Amino acid sequence: MAVSAAHAADTEYLVRKSMTTGYHVLSLITPPAYIVFSLSRYGWRGFSANRLLRATWLGGVGGTVVGGSLGYARYRFSNEEVARKHRLESTYDSNRIRAEDHSVIGSILFAVLTPAILWKRAHTVNLILGGAGIGSSIGLITHYARSLTGDSPPKVVVPASMTA
Repeated sequence: MAVSAAHAADTEYLVRKSMTTGYHVLSLITPPAYIVFSLSRYGWRGFSANRLLRATWLGGVGGTVVGGSLGYARYRFSNEEVARKHRLESTYDSNRIRAEDHSVIGSILFAVLTPAILWKRAHTVNLILGGAGIGSSIGLITHYARSLTGDSPPKVVVPASMTA
């Protein structure tokens, strides 16, 4: 089955967006889930910052893999027009763009702050990558809090010339 270049480009773009969404979701879910699991199984003695940070970034990697796989399965075998429509909607979705911006800002900020605060408590890789995962979660929470308080991004209409 031959795939046109436009459909391949749309699929690639949508798979990258799906990978980002998977990273966001599992980076948001993993820290609280790991804390509950660790405390229920080991108590306070078994809890450590190193393990929490490691679980956070490994959860983000897992989310990236799962999100990319699901996105590929969804868009690679879909109709070319459907993939094009989803790409245009995703490109002009200002709510998603702002969520990704907040997530990136939080990731960068916490990738720097976490090692500065917890330097002797965890391995360097876990500090940087786990801090980025926690920062991504905090950025998303900030975005959703802003949206709930009424500061939602403006809606952008997809130009009619692009959808035709």
